Amino acid sequence: MTALRSRPPPRLSELLRAWLGIGLQSFGGGSSTLYLIHQACITRGWLDEAEFARAWALVQISPGINLIKLTAVIGYELRRWPGLCIALAGLLLPSAAITVLMTAGFAAIQQQPVVAAAMRGVIPATIGLSLAMGIQMARGLLDHARRDGRARLVSHSALLAAAALLYAVGRVSPVAVLGLAGVAAVALLGGAPAALRRARGRLRP
Repeated sequence: MTALRSRPPPRLSELLRAWLGIGLQSFGGGSSTLYLIHQACITRGWLDEAEFARAWALVQISPGINLIKLTAVIGYELRRWPGLCIALAGLLLPSAAITVLMTAGFAAIQQQPVVAAAMRGVIPATIGLSLAMGIQMARGLLDHARRDGRARLVSHSALLAAAALLYAVGRVSPVAVLGLAGVAAVALLGGAPAALRRARGRLRP
């Protein structure tokens, strides 16, 4: 995500407004929140699709709640520690307050037939948001791979398909899937040698 360094960082007030908006609109579960974070970052030019996908991949390989980690990573990359604190506060404070109030209200009306029917519609819509978000992120990643050549596009496509099958059909642990994907990427894409060559090139005068 080094490309962020060449862009003018957003103002802290802009960060606060953006993350407060995300926190206030985060209805429907993690998929809707991820969609809102993605849209805020892409439409404002804070990240491009490939950078967002890398940030999302980074938070997958450490323990904890992914959306909170993603918020922290983006806030830190944009404005370092002040950005991290403001992004987390903007995301968590309004959504936590609304969730407490809605939980108290839902406990009183959850047995109503209209409420039960509405919940049956919310569940598939939430799953649809997750699928749409995955497709959108995959499209950005594959577009970036296509620019790097056919071999990289084929390798990325194979890794996407294999990870999905292992997780959905084989019920393999997410940690194992990510570890296997990392090993496969080094073997298929030559990531380690290429990274070493880039590092040597930066060190040369």
